[in-house]
Amino acid sequence: MTDRRTFLKTAGTVGVAGLVAGCSGSSGGSGDSTTATEEGTPTATETPVPYNNGEVNFVMSPSEPQELMEKQYQPVKEYLSDETGLPTSLKYARNYSAVLQAMGSGTADMAETGPFAAALGVKAGKANIALQRYAYGSWEYSSVIVTKTGSDISSLADLEGRTIGFADRLSASGALFPLFMLKQAGLDVGGYPQEQGSADFDATFSGHAQAFEQLANDQVAAAGVGKFITLNDNRELKDGYEYVKTYSGIPRAPIVTSPELSDDEQAELVNALKDAPESMYLGADGEADTEDDLWFSDVRPADVEQYQPVIDVAEELGIETDFLDS
Repeated sequence: MTDRRTFLKTAGTVGVAGLVAGCSGSSGGSGDSTTATEEGTPTATETPVPYNNGEVNFVMSPSEPQELMEKQYQPVKEYLSDETGLPTSLKYARNYSAVLQAMGSGTADMAETGPFAAALGVKAGKANIALQRYAYGSWEYSSVIVTKTGSDISSLADLEGRTIGFADRLSASGALFPLFMLKQAGLDVGGYPQEQGSADFDATFSGHAQAFEQLANDQVAAAGVGKFITLNDNRELKDGYEYVKTYSGIPRAPIVTSPELSDDEQAELVNALKDAPESMYLGADGEADTEDDLWFSDVRPADVEQYQPVIDVAEELGIETDFLDS
């Protein structure tokens, strides 16, 4: 597992907080405890509670609507239950920060999240990067700034003075890389994504689906999102939209474990997913090529080193290391 490391060089005080919907459980490690007599002599050793509360808690980041993600991850839930012999629950987080707050407190054991959030989570001691996901023939993916076909936006410079919809502030493809593209194009990004500053544009932050919906409803002039949310069932750009700019080569999103777990517990979860059968990726209906398939089809062991490109961009934008603090 990846231990806490220092890899972002700046420090600050701005943070975002969130809550995990329905997430419960106790924090702390899983070491043995003893009881004692009045004289202080140990009389018994209690059996530690596995995974902090006797069940496996798997958290989903809000990259797609909750109902759909619950269907997608239903086989993951069932598979982890079978492998650990314990009940497993799925939790849907309000935002990426909520995922990592739950992981750091021990109320969540494993989570799927974004590269940027995971990297900050490692730095803050709230997560260990364990696995990288594979999809559509690659271990990498793309971020885009997209607008409607026929708009008056043909370059990023045309977004000066306009409103752009972004995904979560801790999203790599939905905030970090779109802001990096805007900065590279010569626009002042101000204090984004941490706080509003003297940017050359206005911004909203929500989720990938919400930001793209804002564009569809003409609430924003463009959206900075993961390319995946802009595609139809044939993996082609949806009708009525065009890309203004694309950034490719982002390492695909990781799966993380809680540092509150023992090494053995973390290894059990990681090995289970690493060796999972194809059926785990097929969603609740168990059929391939349907809406509830997981977007990824394989995983491999990973640590923070795979996500150095994300860290480099965060440093370029001056992201502060306390971004996750509540």
